[in-house]
Amino acid sequence: MRVRDLAGILVVCGAMAFSGCAVTQQKSPGDNTSTAAQKPGEPKVIKQTDGSEKDSGSMAVAEDALMKAIQKKPLYKMKPAEVDRYIAYAHETEPDLRKRIAMIGRKNIGQPYQLYLLGEFPYEIYDSQPLFCIEKSDCVVFSEHTYAMALSKDWPTFFRMLQRIRYKNGEIGVASRNHYTEADWDRNNSWLVKDISAELAGDRAQPFAQKIDRARFLKKRYQIDRDIPVQNFKDVYVPWDKVAEIEDQLQEGDFVNVMRSSGDPSSAYAGHVGLIVKGPNGEVHFLHSTPPRVKEQPLSEFIANARKWADTKAKPTDAKLMGFKFLRLEADPIANLNEIDGDAAPRVTPSSYSHVTSTGK
Repeated sequence: MRVRDLAGILVVCGAMAFSGCAVTQQKSPGDNTSTAAQKPGEPKVIKQTDGSEKDSGSMAVAEDALMKAIQKKPLYKMKPAEVDRYIAYAHETEPDLRKRIAMIGRKNIGQPYQLYLLGEFPYEIYDSQPLFCIEKSDCVVFSEHTYAMALSKDWPTFFRMLQRIRYKNGEIGVASRNHYTEADWDRNNSWLVKDISAELAGDRAQPFAQKIDRARFLKKRYQIDRDIPVQNFKDVYVPWDKVAEIEDQLQEGDFVNVMRSSGDPSSAYAGHVGLIVKGPNGEVHFLHSTPPRVKEQPLSEFIANARKWADTKAKPTDAKLMGFKFLRLEADPIANLNEIDGDAAPRVTPSSYSHVTSTGK
């Protein structure tokens, strides 16, 4: 199957996953929508499929009214057709990528939080969740959708871009999904973001190590057999009490990994993610999906609340805030992606793991 054929199928499948979704169709030779003969000085008359006629001026007024209504509506209450228009509007009105990420992310403030929203259905059946979700989000879904919309000019491109971000090399499949934030998501999206944690932390950088057994994870969660070597992953993060010293170096659109551990700081893992945005006076804010809904707050407030909870309410076995990994949004992610994917960017393909088999019933 060619890349473009698969992309078209995925757009149709994704649009059908929610009620009220629509797929824009190109005009066919048999389409009865036509433009009536126009006399000099008269408004252009367009015949609709139901036989009625509308002049271009009234249609422009209707489109303007629709855009005003969309601008007032939260993103998570939009239908895909409205999202399509809003994405185009965001690109037209905000050419700066960093500001556009903040603009689109804030459009989702108030979006209800829910875990485990996305899967590969109907492309695969190991995880029956759909390939996109507008109505709700968790921290990863919110960040991925925001990036994908900010990098796209319409719904079809957004949908493909979302899969390019969610899966290694854009290969759609549960086994190629970026399950591990630090070892998968951060590394496989190096065209989009660059890890600057070590640079920011300097001699205060906190090392951590993880033993990642993807084969065991896939077997336990999805009953899939895969022969994948165990990875001994090592990296560093910025301790939470160092952030105040370096937060003025953070920029809008930067990606945040919230590092947590129930004990040793060297055993930390990314338990939450979100985006950096700037407040009205340039203060650093954290925009993220967290129970019960998407919110924006000063990064310093997020840290203070997390440490207060750790000191007063957390159990010894609870994972507590240890620090952060910060990943800098690249200056031109699309150019980076074009170098990797070529003319097909964002490239979306079937998973190359054709030997994956399910042992479940």
